[in-house]
Amino acid sequence: MSTLRERMEFAPPPTPGLVRAMLLAILAHAALLAVLAVGVQWKREATPVTVEAELWSALPVEAAAPAAEEPPPEPEPPQPPEPAPVVQPPPVVAPPAPVPPPQVDIALAKEKEKAKLLKEKQLQQEKAEQEKKKLALEKEKELKEKQLKEKLAKDKAEKEKQDKLARDKKAQQDQSAQKADKAKALAEAKKLEEIRQQNLKRMAGLAGSGGSGQPGSTSTAMQSSGPSANYSGRVAARIKPNVTYIDTIVGNPKTEVTVTLSPSGDILSSRISKRSGNPSWDNAALNAIEKTAKVPLDDGKVWSPMIIELSPQTLLGQ
Repeated sequence: MSTLRERMEFAPPPTPGLVRAMLLAILAHAALLAVLAVGVQWKREATPVTVEAELWSALPVEAAAPAAEEPPPEPEPPQPPEPAPVVQPPPVVAPPAPVPPPQVDIALAKEKEKAKLLKEKQLQQEKAEQEKKKLALEKEKELKEKQLKEKLAKDKAEKEKQDKLARDKKAQQDQSAQKADKAKALAEAKKLEEIRQQNLKRMAGLAGSGGSGQPGSTSTAMQSSGPSANYSGRVAARIKPNVTYIDTIVGNPKTEVTVTLSPSGDILSSRISKRSGNPSWDNAALNAIEKTAKVPLDDGKVWSPMIIELSPQTLLGQ
């Protein structure tokens, strides 16, 4: 029973409309035969048969009296036509039973089905592997992006930390440098103040000796230890053409500039040692000294460092 079922499963499906076509063909042939039979019977007619014979004797005999003529036979009545044969409907022919396929075809079909299932299974496995690899690549990409973001954030934090340390260190160095500069400036200012006081004492001594009327005593000693009486005026006259100042000045601010001179009187450096309280005038005085570049000699001598006091009344006559 199982073998028959397997054969039916693998048998080709019956052709649709086969039984109906066979019945129609049988009916058509039967109708054709009936028509032919009726036509042949209609053409057939009964033909009367007439027989005439003469008898001869071997010996001469007298002629016998003529016999009375027999009346001609009556024609046979025509036979009625044969009835048309009754057409019997053709028997219903059952479709032939499907021929069971040979065992070789069944085995081959099973092998093909098995190979098909195996191929589908392999395709499903390959698809699953591809999906698995795709997910793994996506996870790896996400992990790398996360690590990169963490590294960038860490590097940024480290850079900010190093920048802050550098700024703090620089600020500390700047503070230390400012303290050192301030201490140095205080020391220089103290030294310059001492020099200034000494110069003022020399100039006061020169003025006092000039009014005493005793030449050759203290006056000569003071002249040998400080600038001459008219030297400051000569220096101011050299600087005056280089003063550029157009603002309105209130009062008579005084600015002291300390200069360092070479043996020939060239100004090597200049800096404001005492401000007047008017920044614009302080800058104008310092710029005028720098433009002068060289001061006259005092009887061949150079006083370095030298403090030059500048004011609008001295230079501009205001």
